[in-house]
Amino acid sequence: MSAVSLYSKASPDFDTKLAETIALLKRAAQEFSPLTQASSLGAEDMVITHLLAEHKIDCSIFVLETGMLHPQTVAMIGRIEARYARPVEAYRPVAEAAAEFVSTHGDKAMYQSVDLRKACCGIRKMEPLSRALAGKKGWLTGLRREQSNARAEVEFIENELVGEPGERAKVNPLARWTAGDVWHFIGVNNILYNPLHDEFFPSIGCAPCTRAVTLGEDIRSGRWWWEQESAKECGLHVSDSAEGQSSSLSTISSIIPIKEVSA
Repeated sequence: MSAVSLYSKASPDFDTKLAETIALLKRAAQEFSPLTQASSLGAEDMVITHLLAEHKIDCSIFVLETGMLHPQTVAMIGRIEARYARPVEAYRPVAEAAAEFVSTHGDKAMYQSVDLRKACCGIRKMEPLSRALAGKKGWLTGLRREQSNARAEVEFIENELVGEPGERAKVNPLARWTAGDVWHFIGVNNILYNPLHDEFFPSIGCAPCTRAVTLGEDIRSGRWWWEQESAKECGLHVSDSAEGQSSSLSTISSIIPIKEVSA
């Protein structure tokens, strides 16, 4: 059964949400140029990429190619470029840093502690993200309020202090969308999507940190499933206040229970 047939269910006010999203994307391109999309190559980001192309919105697209993605995910880059005739820039970790981390801690370090998992995310995601956003005044994400408690207060536009030259806007055009809205739009418009979604992967990240979920599980439960809910962010979408909590968390990570995982 396809993810579209399983999850597609438009909200009663879907048309209003869609118009709101299109207007926000156009506004972002005008007010926060140069604008870029941070694509995880998941369902939400495919919706945004489609809308950018459909409405000829000036916005580049980049992917954090961590070196640990599923092959199905990496293949989406070429599929996007072929369908939309838009380049997708891949930002990869510094090879020496990634290799040193694996040499020191092993290739299953993320299962050993929150600190090591976040250190891996830092090398493979956070540092490449800083390069991807250099010189940009705004970036688009696929965050939705429904995705998790940590994202329940996501705003349409958030400003991030980044030092010189000032502020960078983070724009979340699907903030009000439900999962049913996302899959409704994908189905109606025959949008490309990662085939892992058909295998019960609602949220897709690096292969060692992502698993399929069972019916009734939370859509984020397949990410870092061996950790407590409070630790389940990589740092890409953590607010200043949450970042402070994260720093405090790292100092006591040795007492955070890590679930047993079969590696």
